Amino acid sequence: MRFITRIAIIVLLFVGLTSFNVHKFYVSVTKVEYVKEAQSLQIITKIFIDDVEDVLNERFETETFLDTKKETPRDRELLKEYVLKKLKVEVNGQTARLDYLGIDYEPGIVRAYIEIVDVKECKTIGIENTMLMEKFEEQQNIVHFTINDQKRSLTLDKENPNGLLKFNE
Repeated sequence: MRFITRIAIIVLLFVGLTSFNVHKFYVSVTKVEYVKEAQSLQIITKIFIDDVEDVLNERFETETFLDTKKETPRDRELLKEYVLKKLKVEVNGQTARLDYLGIDYEPGIVRAYIEIVDVKECKTIGIENTMLMEKFEEQQNIVHFTINDQKRSLTLDKENPNGLLKFNE
């Protein structure tokens, strides 16, 4: 009887463990908000730390550590360089200069803060976000906009890494 019980437990464990298909998803989320009083676009992008470390390690042929005691100023500088290279914004048809303000962390996620100043009005906004796409074929970069009290979203991927939205004042 013990033999049959053991076999039954092994079969149940095997079926249970193999029936789950673990699939990691690759996504970043970016919020873009127009603050009329400050005449600026304020951008926050959230990226999974392990994914961005993998990309930085490959791209810069180094070992980076974010949100650990091993993190160095160079690691933060590489992240800044990467984010500014992979994120491009046009406001009203003009390429915008991104001011990288810094980062902070939440468990497993790095948040980068960016600002575009001297934006008197925002009628159209174009965005290209290719972060992590060189490493992960399935990467999706979701961008949420709040412009002139209007909310819109785009999902960007390797096939369509950019989008253009029009807003009413």
